Amino acid sequence: MRILVLNGRPRPNGNTKGMVEAFREGAVSAGHQVDVVDVCHMKISGCLGCEYCHTRGSGTCAQKDDMQKIHALLKEAEMLVLASPIYYHGISGQLKCVLDRFYSVAYPGKPPKLKKAAMILSSGDPDMYDGAVFSYQGDFLDYLGLEGMGVFTAHGAENGSAKKLAELRAFGGSLK
Repeated sequence: MRILVLNGRPRPNGNTKGMVEAFREGAVSAGHQVDVVDVCHMKISGCLGCEYCHTRGSGTCAQKDDMQKIHALLKEAEMLVLASPIYYHGISGQLKCVLDRFYSVAYPGKPPKLKKAAMILSSGDPDMYDGAVFSYQGDFLDYLGLEGMGVFTAHGAENGSAKKLAELRAFGGSLK
């Protein structure tokens, strides 16, 4: 299976990076191809709402930035994993810009190969995930009709713990 991980972590060695790496190790060991994209190191502007993509753009965005790289990977992906630290009850702003730009490739229907989705979240507090999970559920599972493979969270001391990393490694390794 071809898996696209969109990593919205701004800090190069933060907790989210470790969680993504553990998931990737497990998935690769099970024979999957995993593309990890660190969106915070890319130049991606927010959606302009100009509707170019749904009129004369025929599904392509009017903006020419690094989002085209993600669109190309998304066309081949069978599973999407969204990974982010939690900021103000939601995903990082950098990842939010990327998700807003899905408008050109995910409307009126999802990319044809994309079937599954999962989410990996890191926080300092256990009660901070509602906004991110609401978006994941509504936008990816309900609207795009993707099969939910789980939401994996770590908060406080769980971040970076051997137990949490083993859980993510096992999840990646269990994918069929």
